[in-house]
This record gives sequence, C-alpha cells and structure tokens, in this order.
Amino acid sequence: MRHNKSINHLGRKSGHRKALLANMASSLILKKRIFTTVAKAKALQSYVEPLITKSKDDSTHSRRVVFSYLKDKNAVAELFRTVAPKVADRPGGYTRVLHTGFRQGDAAEMALIELVDFNEAALATTPKKEKKSTRRGGAKKAEAAPAEAPVEAPAEAPAETPAE
Repeated sequence: MRHNKSINHLGRKSGHRKALLANMASSLILKKRIFTTVAKAKALQSYVEPLITKSKDDSTHSRRVVFSYLKDKNAVAELFRTVAPKVADRPGGYTRVLHTGFRQGDAAEMALIELVDFNEAALATTPKKEKKSTRRGGAKKAEAAPAEAPVEAPAEAPAETPAE
C-alpha cells in the first residue's frame, strides 16, 4: 500500500529518477515547453516550481541550491536571468500541464508542460480584463456627476435671464 506517499516514483530507482527530473527541468527552462507523459509532467511540475520560486531571490546561495538540483549551468543562468524576472510578481503556478491525447505506440497519456509566462500565443489571445466596479463604486460616480452638473448650469442660467 502507498498511503501518504506523495512522490510518484515513475518506476525508477531514486538516482535514475533524480537524473530524469533534472534533465527534464533543464530542458523545460531552456526550451520553455516540452512534450512528455502526464505522469512525468506532473512529477516535473512539483520538481521545478520550487526551483523557480528559489530563483526569485538572486543570491549566491540560491544559485548554488538550484545548481545542485539542475546540474546544468546554462539552465541555471537562463532561470535566473530570463525566467525569474518574468515571474517575479506571480505568487506560484509557474507551469501549465496540457493533456494532448494518447501516444500511438503504447497508448500512454501525453501532455505538454510549459512555463505560463512564456506562452506568447496564450498571452496574445487573452484580452485585458477591465476593472469591475462594485455597486458602491457606481454610486460614488453617480454622486460625483451631479456635483459637476450644477457648476455648468449656473453659467447657462444668467445668459438666459436677460433674453427673457
């Protein structure tokens, strides 16, 4: 039984699993999206998101910690130079897993995992949301409008009285 076992072992020994996730995380950081199985994508998501959070603090210590996981200096440099500034204001959820169907050979469920802030197509198609006003906000605007209207009305009133 696997009660309270949160990690998916992916059918591998720990050393093989760590190497697999490190390589996949490096590829994800460098290429911004990769195509893999759903199980590996979900395992990679929980592996790479803490590293992205760690990269928000650009210090020697955090670089060394991230390097100990990724073991690829190009990926670490890309993470700290490009990815971290772009996700600086995001409180989490840096990756997205999109299910894409089944692999023909063994019917494994496939997925696309990508960094959320680097998908230009999705960012271009999403419209900017207008700020919603509350009922109270509308009432404040309605009160402000009549205050402006009487200022204009007296200017017109003296012009009409001599004409009568």
